Parts: sequence; C-alpha cells; structure tokens
Amino acid sequence: MAMAKHLLRRKELKKSSPFSEVMQKWLKDGHDTTLAGLSQVFSEKSFAIIFLLLMALPALPIPTGGVTHVTEIITMLLSLELIIGRKTIWLPKRWAGINVRKTLSGKAGSRLIGVIRWFERFSRQRGGDMLAQQWVVSIIGLVVLLFTAAAFIAPPFSGLDTLPALGVVLISLGLILEDVLFVLAGILIGVTGIGVELALGKALFSGFKHFF
Repeated sequence: MAMAKHLLRRKELKKSSPFSEVMQKWLKDGHDTTLAGLSQVFSEKSFAIIFLLLMALPALPIPTGGVTHVTEIITMLLSLELIIGRKTIWLPKRWAGINVRKTLSGKAGSRLIGVIRWFERFSRQRGGDMLAQQWVVSIIGLVVLLFTAAAFIAPPFSGLDTLPALGVVLISLGLILEDVLFVLAGILIGVTGIGVELALGKALFSGFKHFF
C-alpha cells in the first residue's frame, strides 16, 4: 500500500511539475534509483530518460578515451527495443542494477539538472502527439541507434563522439519535453557529427594511401 501511494504521488508530480524538478526529487529521495527503478517511476518516458543519462558523458566536449563504451552499448540495446515497439525497457540484471544516484553524485547530477532546466526555458509542447505515434518512435529509435554507433566507433581521445552523442541527448530531451523542434535539432547535430567523422576518416585514409 505504501509503495502504491508512493507511485501515485510520483504520477501526480509528473503531471504538475517540470521534468527537471521531478528528476531532482527522484534522485534525492527515490526508494529505487537504479535503471530498473527509473523505468517504474517514469514509465513511457523511460527510454528517453535513460538515453539522456547514458549519453550525457560522451556528449561532453572532452575526450573520453573509450570509457563510455558500456553506456553506448546499453543505449544501442535499448534503441533496438524502441525500434521493435517495446513499451517498457528490458536490461540484463547487471545493467538494470546500475545506480543512477551514485553515478550522478556530486556536481554531475546538479549540472545535468541545470542543463535540463535551461532547455525547459525554451521548450514548448510542439508536435507531442506526433512524437507519440509508434512509427515515429521506431524511426527515432533507429536514429538513436545510428548516432550511438557512430559515437561508439569514434577513435578514443578524438572527440569525434561528441556531436553524435549530443544529437542523442537533444533527441531525448525532445521526447521528454514533447518538443519536436528539439528532436529535429538533435537529428541535425547528429548527422553533422557523422559527416565530420566520415570526412576525417576519408582524409586520413587518403593520406595513408598517399604516404605508402
């Protein structure tokens, strides 16, 4: 009964409060702040929220040295689930038990909430009904898969994973805030990142052939 009341309060809060506030409260006093617990509280937006959390680090304009590969693999797995139309997330037990509160402890969590609040200032509910359609969700899942794969194969310490990952972050925010403009901006940034990655790869390959 206590758990049912707790979930009911969460649902009511989601309807009346900005997402940043709901997220902050969940990180502060949620009973289960694992990825599995997140899916129970945020239900239909769990995919987008997990994409946002997992791709925030590779989206930073700093070399990550390949340490984000695990988060990118999880993101690709969940994007496949989105493509086939799953409504709830499924993760292996080890990954489902990742503690979001622990991962975002200290300044990391505060900065993420601050970024979300900044975007909330400019967001409007534009195209929310369209974003809820299954065929659109499947296409977005495919886009997230491609952008994450591009971030995954980017050479370590190159910084080339930044733009594709940032594209996923913006798409995720667009789904969470129900703003199609954010989704389109994320797609544009991600495509630009892939273009830069391909152009640089082609230039390096041409230089390598010329050298030999």
